Amino acid sequence: MSSKETILAAIRKNTLKQYDKPDMSVDAIQFADKEAQFAESLKASGGTAVYMQAGDDLNRMIGEHFPEAKRIASNLPDVRCATFNPDDVADPRELDNTDLAIIRGEFAVAENGAVWIPKSVKYKGLYFISSNLMILVKKGEIVNNMHEAYRKLEGKDYDFGVFISGPSKTADIEQALVFGAHGPIGVVVAFVP
Repeated sequence: MSSKETILAAIRKNTLKQYDKPDMSVDAIQFADKEAQFAESLKASGGTAVYMQAGDDLNRMIGEHFPEAKRIASNLPDVRCATFNPDDVADPRELDNTDLAIIRGEFAVAENGAVWIPKSVKYKGLYFISSNLMILVKKGEIVNNMHEAYRKLEGKDYDFGVFISGPSKTADIEQALVFGAHGPIGVVVAFVP
C-alpha cells in the first residue's frame, strides 16, 4: 500500500460521521449578449476581440492586425502566413523572438474576457514567449462565467491548459501599468465561422 493509500485508509477508519456534499449550485452572472460582454471584458484587460464573417480572409485579417510581425508561428493548417511551425523546433528556446503566435482556443468566457487554451503545440512556452498572440475561437463557443467554464472542463483530461485574458500586464513597477511584463504584449481573439 502506498503512503497516500495508507493515509486515506487511516482517515476513513477514524471518520465517525459522514456528511453529504453541500449544494454547490451558484446563481452566477448571465449576459444577454455574451459576445458584446466578452469584447468589453477583453478590451478592459488590454486585448481586442474580432468577429469574422463567412468568407472573410483569415490571413489578410492577421496581416491587418499585426502588420509588423515577421516571425509568425502556427501549426494550424488554415494559417498560411505563418513563417514556421512551432512543432518543428527541437528546443523551446528557439521560440524566442517570435513576433506572433496564432493558436486555437477551445472556448471564451464573457465575464472576464478569458479564453481556455488547451496545449495543442509541442512547447507550451509558445503561449508566453511570443510578443503577440492571436487566439482563434470557433464562433458561438462562449460561456457566461467561470462557473460554466469549469463545468465545461469537467471530466476532460488535459496535458496542460490555461485561461488567457488579454496581454500580460503588471502594475508593480513604480505603480505604472506595464504590458508584456511576463508574456505577450498584445492579444487578439478572433471568433471564426
